[in-house]
Amino acid sequence: MKVTIEIDCTPVEARQFMGLPDVQPMQAAVLAEIEKRVMAEAAKFSPDGFLRTWLGEGQGADWFRDMFRGFFTQAAAAKDGGPEKG
Repeated sequence: MKVTIEIDCTPVEARQFMGLPDVQPMQAAVLAEIEKRVMAEAAKFSPDGFLRTWLGEGQGADWFRDMFRGFFTQAAAAKDGGPEKG
């Protein structure tokens, strides 16, 4: 014998029928927290945040300054017709 039962209900109705808890408030709270954290991390990738990270105080700023100093020294030497240093 074969019996087929077709039930047409929404996920909320199915959870209520099976006695499962309503997790929508918890899901909303978790998603709000995730959104807050993602937006905070995205602010680090703004042009202002990116430049502050790279050009701020410390080793990164020194490396960046030395790199550009080398580029400008080579460009000036090439413009004057002198041998490029490299």
